[in-house]
Amino acid sequence: MSFLQAEIRQQPQVLMTLLDCETDNVQGIAADLRARSIQYVIIAARGTSDNAARYGQYLWGAHNRLPVGLATPSLFSVYDEPPRLENALVIGISQSGQSPDIVAVLGEAQSQGTPTLAITNDPVSPLAERGDYVIALHAGEERAVAATKTYTAQLAALALLSCALSNDVQRLEALRRVPLAVERVLGAEDLIANSVERYRYMEACVVLGRGYNYATAFEIALKMKELNYLIAESYSSADFMHGPIAVVGSGFPAMMVAPSGKMFDTMHNFSLELKSRGAELIVISDQQGLLAEAVTALPLPEGLPEWLSPVPAVVPGQLFALHLTLVKGNDPDQPQGLQKVTVTR
Repeated sequence: MSFLQAEIRQQPQVLMTLLDCETDNVQGIAADLRARSIQYVIIAARGTSDNAARYGQYLWGAHNRLPVGLATPSLFSVYDEPPRLENALVIGISQSGQSPDIVAVLGEAQSQGTPTLAITNDPVSPLAERGDYVIALHAGEERAVAATKTYTAQLAALALLSCALSNDVQRLEALRRVPLAVERVLGAEDLIANSVERYRYMEACVVLGRGYNYATAFEIALKMKELNYLIAESYSSADFMHGPIAVVGSGFPAMMVAPSGKMFDTMHNFSLELKSRGAELIVISDQQGLLAEAVTALPLPEGLPEWLSPVPAVVPGQLFALHLTLVKGNDPDQPQGLQKVTVTR
């Protein structure tokens, strides 16, 4: 078994460990932050962690009424012209906590007297040292180059802090159901493995999501690029309608992330438009009607609210990318030209 496959399968336990080990810490962080005049949030991240930050934009905006922006790290690390950060909470998200540009954002925030939070798998990393607060991911060593278990742990950490900031016990209880949902998705691995052969020679695809699962589309597309060396573009379905839909023709692969929730009807209607243009639909959903319209159906368990769906919804995409690279005869643990820790400035 590859490291990547093992780490994908570890995700339910990682999520349970994170919730067990960090809930008290996060509640303490939230109590401190509620006492401060936080008016907005800035998140610094790269790659997979940046996709987790996109989830934070929707989650904290909807549930905590906090505007959330993504930092432009080069303003801090290259141009040395950082913006003012008063009344912000500045968060750095990084699996390794090593990238100098992300560390620089938190360092500047500290120099401006702005509270900082590090979310990382290495609680003694340079990023953690720049955090007034630290949330450790408890994912264990991640040996595969493509991040999987640290991504879902990052989503859970953001969700946990959101629940704590709003002091919402019911949402926290819903969050505790997520590891079981991920475990149920993993139970369909054989189905996913058997579905990828038809995509052996796929050279391009689009991955579509909206709302909370806009982040999921980005993360699945990244895994497809990293592991299979193909052109996988991620879009909001709304943005895709504004021009890029012109690329869709007969047999064009379109993966849709469309779980139950307020965005479902929009995504379902959009699937009909794609089918009318001849697209080959690959659908990640818990809705049987939409799954029945797909050429390749990747089912999700029912029962989770939409705001938590990005955690289990990314797992079919991880498995799809893994098994496609195995079908192609590539090494899932050593993608071409990549290394585990990417250092940017």
